[in-house]
Amino acid sequence: MASDKDPITCHVLDTSVGKPAKSIRVKLEGGHAPLKTFESQTDDDGRVKAWLPYSSINSSGDVPTYTLDDVLSEVEDKSTWTLRFDTGSYFGEGKTFFPEVLVSFTVEKDQHYHVPLLLSPYSYSTYRGS
Repeated sequence: MASDKDPITCHVLDTSVGKPAKSIRVKLEGGHAPLKTFESQTDDDGRVKAWLPYSSINSSGDVPTYTLDDVLSEVEDKSTWTLRFDTGSYFGEGKTFFPEVLVSFTVEKDQHYHVPLLLSPYSYSTYRGS
């Protein structure tokens, strides 16, 4: 069964205004060493459904062409992944206590992971969604 969503997705809700948090930059890092990094941005509904390989400004050479499915297929049992939410840019400089929110979690092979983030300028909460 094909899906339009990657095996790891997230959703950000801004609880200070009661709406989805759109246009937050998010990085996803994990797999086996060397760790792979992906990036995306929340859509108008505050969701990330797909990831692109991250290529830093200091990278040279070819643009990475691996997918999240490729990286996860190499994991034999479990791996640790981290989501990095750029909340400082979302709220504006000096307008949040948490300029970046990191959420680390364990991924097991052949499962889908949805990680919601409930966010305000001075607090956040997360859980494993469905």
